[in-house]
Amino acid sequence: MKARTAFLVLLTAGVVGTAAWLVFFSPVLGVRSIEIVGNLTVPSERIKQQAGVADLHPLATVDLAGVQSRVLGIRQLASAKVDRVWPGTLKIEVVEREPLAAIAAGGKFAVVDKQGVVIEIKSALPPLLPLLKVDRPAEGDPAMMAALQVIQALPDQVASKVREVRAGTAEGVTLALSDGRTVVWGGPDRPKEKARILASLLRREKAAIYDVSSPDVVTLK
Repeated sequence: MKARTAFLVLLTAGVVGTAAWLVFFSPVLGVRSIEIVGNLTVPSERIKQQAGVADLHPLATVDLAGVQSRVLGIRQLASAKVDRVWPGTLKIEVVEREPLAAIAAGGKFAVVDKQGVVIEIKSALPPLLPLLKVDRPAEGDPAMMAALQVIQALPDQVASKVREVRAGTAEGVTLALSDGRTVVWGGPDRPKEKARILASLLRREKAAIYDVSSPDVVTLK
């Protein structure tokens, strides 16, 4: 009886050991594919290379946080989520940063997202982005962040007309339209009201300057 019990213990230990070897050390359950989801402009191959996971590396021992950190080294990506999909797939779901404006810098143009993060550098101003002019073009600068909030708040029919966005202070955002008209927006407060009023005024009223900084008292010049 003791011999039988010992045999069963050894057999169980052998099975557990084999299973552990298969899961944690063997290439049998290794990474055979990397699935990239959510990317539109960043090539999947670039993300896979940045992930730095070797073929057939045991899926169970992949450092998911490490992969996420390396993938987010690509500045065009705002977030990344890494998961194991058994038996052999590593899934990386990403969200790309959306270009919102461009800032002139040394003869080139830095494309930034809503957080002021530089996504990429262009040799020419992207045609669909407004040129952002601030005194201190840096992440977290109050004037820059206010200007970016204003750009986000613009309805499509107005955004398509905006050529430049200027902000000397967080409360002094102005828009230069492609037809030469100017919009005094003010601060980023009450964006929906300002956007609604401005869209209506641009359709109905002819003026050189539209001041919607105080939606309760709008002035035209």
